[in-house]
Amino acid sequence: MNIYVGNLNWSLTSDDLYNLFTPYGEVVSAKIITDKFNNNRSKGFGFVEMSDDEAARQAISGLHDTELSGRKIIVNESAPRKEGEGGGGYKKKSFGGGGGFNRGGGNRGGGGGYNRNRGEGGGGFNRY
Repeated sequence: MNIYVGNLNWSLTSDDLYNLFTPYGEVVSAKIITDKFNNNRSKGFGFVEMSDDEAARQAISGLHDTELSGRKIIVNESAPRKEGEGGGGYKKKSFGGGGGFNRGGGNRGGGGGYNRNRGEGGGGFNRY
């Protein structure tokens, strides 16, 4: 069973998470999720996989809403991702394709130019 563990102190490591769950049964894996854009700092949640579902349920009921490193942690069964759900994360803004930046003239659509409205065609720099 895969278990979600949230509201974790940022100083906790995956090893700390592993050690927290081992008294309840065999832990297959324990991972704290980190932010790769912010020096791998903890995002404050993680996942633990246990081989025995009954042991996992006992761990959930025993650890949910308990205090760990000054914070009340949230522990529950992790819901599987639905098909089509991505990982979220950082999404770049699109600044258009081809054309270039054209301040002069009246060219605000078509083949480039400086587009202020989303609906105008062309590429170039789109200011929203």
